[in-house]
Amino acid sequence: MKPKNSIESALHSIKQLVPVSVFKKLSPFYHYILALTGAVRYGFPSQELTVIGVTGTKGKSTVVEMVNSILEAAGKKTILSNTIRFKIGDTSEANLYKMSMPGRGAIQQLFRKGINEGCTHAVLEITSQAVLTSRHRFIELDELIFTNISPEHIEAHGSFENYKNAKLEIAQSLSQSSKKHTAIIVNSDDEHADDFIRAGSPALPIKISLDEGRPFTSSQKGSSFMFEDVEISTKLTGEFNIINMLCAAKACRHLGISTESIKKGLESLTTIRGRVENVNEGGEFGVYIDYAHTADSLEQLYKAFHGHRIIAVLGNTGGGRDTWKRPVMAKIAEQYADTIFLTNEDPYDENPQKIVDEMAEAVTSKEKLIIELDRRAAISKAMQLARPGDVVLITGKGTDPYIMLANNAKIPWDDASVAREELEHLQKN
Repeated sequence: MKPKNSIESALHSIKQLVPVSVFKKLSPFYHYILALTGAVRYGFPSQELTVIGVTGTKGKSTVVEMVNSILEAAGKKTILSNTIRFKIGDTSEANLYKMSMPGRGAIQQLFRKGINEGCTHAVLEITSQAVLTSRHRFIELDELIFTNISPEHIEAHGSFENYKNAKLEIAQSLSQSSKKHTAIIVNSDDEHADDFIRAGSPALPIKISLDEGRPFTSSQKGSSFMFEDVEISTKLTGEFNIINMLCAAKACRHLGISTESIKKGLESLTTIRGRVENVNEGGEFGVYIDYAHTADSLEQLYKAFHGHRIIAVLGNTGGGRDTWKRPVMAKIAEQYADTIFLTNEDPYDENPQKIVDEMAEAVTSKEKLIIELDRRAAISKAMQLARPGDVVLITGKGTDPYIMLANNAKIPWDDASVAREELEHLQKN
């Protein structure tokens, strides 16, 4: 997924010779040239595809999967790129890069391989981090879906305003697309929606709100909502997933996909790896794996299980990444959960105990807290406490393939696999 060529090798060699302070100033140009090199090497493949980009703080990978499922239901052969996986046609591989949108021409290479195998549509997640290194450049979009925006990656961008501006730059790239009939699909329930519409102009603005899905229902068993007078029922839970599905449906409708195919595609998507993924389906209690790694996404997840006794397994990322959210997320867990297991997540070069202590300090109901730094043990103990009707919510990693340690060391990891293994042990005992 990380192609190298003589130009890239030369750029890399030059980078090693340039002082760090100088390289920081030259970094935007360096990354621009890398992006251009990848596009040239693979013949600007996005010009030969219908390309749907998805951006926002939450729901990007989920919406990519929803759009892909609809397109496949309509008989389209697709390319997919998100935090979860990469896919060409029927062939899929896990995304092991710890980044949603890899650089070094990887997306351009993916597109070209897809075209060579007969794909006509590409759906990809586009992140603010990718904008910092020009990974979004030279990708000609037909559509952009904006899900929502809330504070994230503040240390990387310097401020929420800078983070938002990076997202807006993605919309601006849509406005510069050479494609005909471009559109920007926005969740109009988000207060920043109009900013994205303006940035994407002259692309056709298509607004969608949760109200348009009424009457809708959502429970632990799934959701139902209306789209163009047709009821759609899925196993995906949470009002946040209803708005995600509406955005995906609107985007596909603009591409000429029938309502019948939209219904078929969404109803066939029974689970999304690491996104409210129930690993104990049919069991007496639910065990859900979710990527929720921002305060807002965590609260929306907990709200989706209102009425159930919630046992939370919660950690936070180290290495100076959004340290502000540690106490905020702990307070949210205190508000919604009955028991909170604070545990290790991705400490990087930080002491895991320090991260957990900062979270624990924010919780006033100490009787709710159980501190267990061993993540596997925390998951196991949380499930041991579960009673019929309870839900165990394991958050923060989703499909992340590693626990990240200092000096780029990493431990292979998968929350869903670990939870299933520990469930099996419980059932045997």
